Amino acid sequence: MRRKCRIWWPKQLSVSETPTDGLLFGWSFCQSSVSVDFVVAFVSDKGSLPNFRSRLQDRIHEANENLPSQLRDKATFTILGHYGTCRNENGELSKIIADEDSQSMIVGEGGPCAFTGLNCGCHGIDGLVEDLRQYSMSSYWIHMVYDSSEHSDRKLRSSPRLHHIHWNREIVSQCDVHVIYYETPVYGSHHFALSLWSSTQAKTPLKKPKWVDEVQRQQPLCDIEIVILSINCASAVKIWYERCIQLEASVQNSSISYMIFSLASQLLATILASTSTLYYGFIQFFYFLSSIPFFYWMHITSERVLKNTWTNLRIRSCQILYWPILLQENDMRSRYCVEHAEKAVLQRHAMWSALAVDVVSGILMGLGLLFHTDSICLWIFNFTKEFTNGILRSGCVWLMGVPAGFKLNTELAGVLSMVSLNVIQIWSTLWVFMASFIFCAIRLLALVGITFGTTVAAALVTDIITFATLHISVLHQTIAFLYSHQIEALAALWRLFRGRKSNPLRQRLDSYGYTVKQHVVGSLLFTPLLLLLPTTSVFFVFFTILNTAINSICMLIEITISVIHSTPYTKVIVWLIWRRRFPSGISFEIEDKIFSSSNDVSEKKSLLLVSTLHSNYLTIGQILMPHYKMIFSGISGSSLAASASGILTGKRMPSKLGLGLPPTMPWMHMTCREYWIRCRDSIISSIKNDSFSVADSVSQ
Repeated sequence: MRRKCRIWWPKQLSVSETPTDGLLFGWSFCQSSVSVDFVVAFVSDKGSLPNFRSRLQDRIHEANENLPSQLRDKATFTILGHYGTCRNENGELSKIIADEDSQSMIVGEGGPCAFTGLNCGCHGIDGLVEDLRQYSMSSYWIHMVYDSSEHSDRKLRSSPRLHHIHWNREIVSQCDVHVIYYETPVYGSHHFALSLWSSTQAKTPLKKPKWVDEVQRQQPLCDIEIVILSINCASAVKIWYERCIQLEASVQNSSISYMIFSLASQLLATILASTSTLYYGFIQFFYFLSSIPFFYWMHITSERVLKNTWTNLRIRSCQILYWPILLQENDMRSRYCVEHAEKAVLQRHAMWSALAVDVVSGILMGLGLLFHTDSICLWIFNFTKEFTNGILRSGCVWLMGVPAGFKLNTELAGVLSMVSLNVIQIWSTLWVFMASFIFCAIRLLALVGITFGTTVAAALVTDIITFATLHISVLHQTIAFLYSHQIEALAALWRLFRGRKSNPLRQRLDSYGYTVKQHVVGSLLFTPLLLLLPTTSVFFVFFTILNTAINSICMLIEITISVIHSTPYTKVIVWLIWRRRFPSGISFEIEDKIFSSSNDVSEKKSLLLVSTLHSNYLTIGQILMPHYKMIFSGISGSSLAASASGILTGKRMPSKLGLGLPPTMPWMHMTCREYWIRCRDSIISSIKNDSFSVADSVSQ
């Protein structure tokens, strides 16, 4: 079988005007006995090796230790081969020919090859290659060449070509070569990924066809995941190599720009750390008060009344306490892979960005409430008056007559209406005395929004609405209790007439012989219950509509809170600025396809395929949908069907959707000084790591 070689070549080496003559560093992956992949990370000039040669093995070992374990298990970062010109006396590229013993030979300049002892043109690097062969455990060595003549075209001069391969102590020149140009992934710019970052596994059928098992048992032609992982690590190993060969004294640390940047980062870290420490001290003070018996009783009572507010306040407190800890970079190994580094950075910045957006929006909302307190109070008074008189009282009076043409039972309708009107009047009288506190409540709501953000203020609005409409909830539950029991009684009496009874243990209907007296009593009860059902149903529908409308408003606020918590603000901002940092799949663009000429007609021609690796990118919807799906993960079709069935049968309706919220974390105890130092150090380290990574990326 014909041998195949796939070479992943950095694009910046092919477009350079003066190609580098030196050593190729990267990874080699043996996909099969006739197929091998070479991922070239960078080319090192041989002039920088004399002083660095003695420590090269240790440095390569250090680089491999810092690479991701998934890549280290598949291949070792080492020297792949030689890149440069290889010409004979006539100025033509040297060619490999076969002698009488079928041993491959190369006619050209240079000494003996380090692997086979043959004159193959791998000159000037024999000792170094021989030393590294035992360490790298690699059975392959490639020799790439380029045309350096002055009369050649620039594109041809910078394009690499495979001269030969040392394949398990055998020199191979006739093979199918696929050169793939890739743009080196750079932190803060772009990288490659095969699929969505938050992809879900598809459900597999219970029984798979036989051909699926046969395909899975076959050895894949190319482990593309490992290749993409090595490409994402190419920039890091190149930066590592350049730092190893450069002088220890850095000009950057003494430059004026670095001093300005350092002072700006120190000032920003001090301001943010001081602001966060104020929040920290405020939260710890109230936490200390809750341990006192009197304040503990107030805390328990307020937590039962303002359940949503305390839940979101607990989440916000944990975010304020833990954001400097989560901002610190713990996994240094992730920095050697651009993909892992991007994910780690977005995850580290997720909490403080969500906290900042929530607090800023809460400040804007709070300032709006403070500036328009009088108009908001006036609107609340008018809306409450219109809702109480125009909907509640008018609706109860309307139900006492002939609502929508239905002939109701006058006595039962009068009793239910009078009870409803009395409850409404009592609650309205209580709100008259509490009207003077509405102004203070709006100011308190604005202060909560400015201090803790939009989510806590929105949760407080939900609790206020729930408390203000408590009389509607009580009336609805009372009417629903009568309606549901009336439906259950009618269903039981209907089963009596059919000679059936309910078996709750086995959840089925069994046959049962009723006596004549039971049938007579059942008939006497069935008739009035059936005739009174329209009256109860009309009242139940009226209060169900009101209660559903109120619960819908609260659920809408709950959805808004969950969306604010779950929105990846860092990802959205980065996507708007630089979309290439969110890849989703790869594609290849074929640029050239060349068949080499051969004098022997029976010999198959070698194929040279040149293509470019491109990346697809995520849309804003693909970024947001995985996060929003987690919010509604607890809602299913069965739960919605159960809620709809409960509404029709008069059962209690859920007032909350049970959406996903960020998890709470254990409480933290440390002094304000320690917390301030932690905040400042985390901000400074994060700024330095990101700026240095971006500076290294720009230098590439």
